[in-house]
Amino acid sequence: MKITPIDIAHKAFNKKMFGLDENQVLDFLQQIAATMEDLIHERNSLKELVREKEISVNELRERDQILKTTIATASQMADRLRHDADREARLIVADAQQKSEIITRDARDSLKKTYTELSELKRARMQFEANLKALAQAHITLLEQGEKFMPNIGMPNMNIEGSPTLGHRTTEISPLSSEQL
Repeated sequence: MKITPIDIAHKAFNKKMFGLDENQVLDFLQQIAATMEDLIHERNSLKELVREKEISVNELRERDQILKTTIATASQMADRLRHDADREARLIVADAQQKSEIITRDARDSLKKTYTELSELKRARMQFEANLKALAQAHITLLEQGEKFMPNIGMPNMNIEGSPTLGHRTTEISPLSSEQL
């Protein structure tokens, strides 16, 4: 059975002969009741404080668990982001390499085409020069043969402008002389 301060304060004792001083017993019981009441209040305050601390500890444990979960999630997200960034970087590098290969190949093809065109132009120039020399040589040969077969005897000589000269012969200058070729 639990004894409360009220029980102590209202406790009645049987009277005996030559017993204790009743006032001293009652005063002492009053002191004990007051001390017990203070102790019970202190105990109740401590119980309330323990309950509040337990609630606070539980809240902190929940927060700790939430933080651990958040850190784990953030770590997973960071790993995923790092993985995605690495993959994207590899794709960008691969795309850049592919584009550089295309640009390099196009540049080589363009250079090769330019060299081919240059070679064709040189060949055409050499062919043109050879044909021009052959034509000039053919004209010189015709002129030489023409003088052999048809000398200018008795005919008026012609000057460069094409008008006849009298009495003396002028040397005709061919526009394509062999020195100019």
